[in-house]
Amino acid sequence: MSKITSVAKWEYLEKVKSKAFLIGLFLTPMLMVIMGVLPSLFMAQEDTTTKVVGVIDPTGNLAGPLIREMESRYQLANGQPNYLVRPLAVGKGINVPSAVSDADRLAVSDEIEGYCVIGGGGNGDSVAEYRSKAIGDLRLIGRLEETLKSVMTEQKAMTLGISPAVVKELTVKLDLRPVKLSKAGEEEGGFERVFFSAYVFLMALFLLIITSGQMLVRSILEEKSNRIVEVLVSSCSSTELMAGKVLGLSALGLTQMGFWAIIGVAVTIQFGVSLVTPGVAALMVVYFTLGYLFYAAVFIGAGSPLTTEQEAQQVTSYLVMLLIVPIALAFPAMKNPDATWLKVLTFIPFLTPTMMALRIPIQMPALWEILATVLLMIVCIGLAMVGAGRVFRIGILSTGKSPKLAEIFRWAIKG
Repeated sequence: MSKITSVAKWEYLEKVKSKAFLIGLFLTPMLMVIMGVLPSLFMAQEDTTTKVVGVIDPTGNLAGPLIREMESRYQLANGQPNYLVRPLAVGKGINVPSAVSDADRLAVSDEIEGYCVIGGGGNGDSVAEYRSKAIGDLRLIGRLEETLKSVMTEQKAMTLGISPAVVKELTVKLDLRPVKLSKAGEEEGGFERVFFSAYVFLMALFLLIITSGQMLVRSILEEKSNRIVEVLVSSCSSTELMAGKVLGLSALGLTQMGFWAIIGVAVTIQFGVSLVTPGVAALMVVYFTLGYLFYAAVFIGAGSPLTTEQEAQQVTSYLVMLLIVPIALAFPAMKNPDATWLKVLTFIPFLTPTMMALRIPIQMPALWEILATVLLMIVCIGLAMVGAGRVFRIGILSTGKSPKLAEIFRWAIKG
């Protein structure tokens, strides 16, 4: 046990003092905040200059009201109109294809931000089209759609003999406040908050496993290339060496988690925003620990037979692909957290920690799922550690050509 402790202490101290670890310790939460907060801030930032938008109206009835509504409804901070709507072709009998061709040239040459082509008649449902070089301005597109819908509604009301004032009076603005329910009670649960909670835990687990796993593989590779591993194996057994490495890097991972948790608590206290309850946070720590230990065994088993940096990058990239799966499934999981396919993926050991990190903040799984997945991970960790130990014992001293995948599996099963 003293040899295992010595190896673990050496691994921990060597890595915790490295520049890469210290930079990642502070840079990772900064990147997560930047990726999660800055896009929302940029989206919420108002325009500072007036944008010129064109309109093509073959009905001849909608362009005028649309121009008045857009210029009066949306204002800049200095009181100027946010949008200056320019009639490009208005009236019945206009050549729409020719007008569109001319307007395209204006948009491409940046003379206008973009333009709206109104289709159909003013008395029925219509299809409009917004054409621009940059169609990512969702605020402008949304405002055009909302204003055009309002104008068309008033036009239809007038045709039916209904006063537009009555239509406005009947229009109700509703703010639907989402409340997340659970057996413990109710809590505020808007989409942004729930999704960001799942995203934070998912990315934290992803980064923790990737950074620590890559450190583990590179550590083995460096010791093999420098022939240091032969000296280490002469002083302790391969099992003790592997256990020490896993414990040392586990402590390193816990250091990262603890530091990030302190930052999270500080932010919570400072801004009074709580992403999850303490019970959910404690459950996430359990899956963090189980996931880390499982992937540590996988990384050490996959990394011990490797001999070059290129092989190490290939192996780690394959494992990264498995961890990306839950990130890609975040939006479908938000929409239908009780989907059968989601539950099935949860019971695949390589995906269990990350899938549970995704599901728990969205909707707490059933108790039997939690117990079953925890038991599954404990069993898989035991099997993975035994298999990794057998591969490590043989692969740590292997040089030259790397063994094939079938041979590595044979080592893990038979030793």
